[in-house]
Amino acid sequence: MTDRLKAQQLTLAYEGKPIILDLNLAIPTGKITVLVGANGCGKSTLLRGLARLLKPRGGAVYLDGASIYNLPTKVLAQQLGILPQGPIAPEGLTVRDLVAQGRYPYQNWLQQWSKDDEFMVETALATTQMSHLADRAIDTLSGGQRQRAWLAMALAQDTDILLLDEPTTFLDLAHQVEVLDLLYDLHQTKGRTIVMVLHDLNQACRYADSLVAVRQGQIYAQGTPSQVMTEGMVREVFGLKCRIVPDPVVGTPMCVPIGRWVKVNY
Repeated sequence: MTDRLKAQQLTLAYEGKPIILDLNLAIPTGKITVLVGANGCGKSTLLRGLARLLKPRGGAVYLDGASIYNLPTKVLAQQLGILPQGPIAPEGLTVRDLVAQGRYPYQNWLQQWSKDDEFMVETALATTQMSHLADRAIDTLSGGQRQRAWLAMALAQDTDILLLDEPTTFLDLAHQVEVLDLLYDLHQTKGRTIVMVLHDLNQACRYADSLVAVRQGQIYAQGTPSQVMTEGMVREVFGLKCRIVPDPVVGTPMCVPIGRWVKVNY
């Protein structure tokens, strides 16, 4: 299957300082891709570039062969959804109103709010277990509830490609697994292409088809979790000694960090 979303010689910068440098990346269509790397390495910046939230200083991002900057905003929004890090909703906005914003790319003067729009909103609320909070204001929710509300908006947008920057932020462990299971279900049942930034390497290995390790604005390694998650990669990308062992539940690579106080038995 052709890779629909690609970055070619992409350079991204903040205030004139390059963060991503001449980067080439093809996102496997219909797969889950997880970006990992140390804080400040550029993984969130890369995700913003792929989502057209940050204009390139060089190179381009292509969707189905066309530069995303040449696509009309509504056309792009019907194909590509984004959940940025730390989104902020207007004061007093309810959960239902926030989720309904995911349907705006489908509205125009000929087609107003429809039964399909209502169905997608209600489905997104139910899927994220937010139906009982639909009439609550976003600013009255806990951090985890807010995160699920924003995820519901992204689901209501019903795009083939989802870009998520740390979607498990603010969630306790049970809800982290719940959200990742939900995204995995979308991938399995609807063939969604999902790209997300995760900090937890073991969760990344469990859920990713393709793992991308980012180091100093470049792709250090890309491949299956078994190919990428090595002791050498963790040492070079994160500056951390570790042991890589099989996950006792699913068999994917599991990173066991080695702190300075740990006595290692060789």
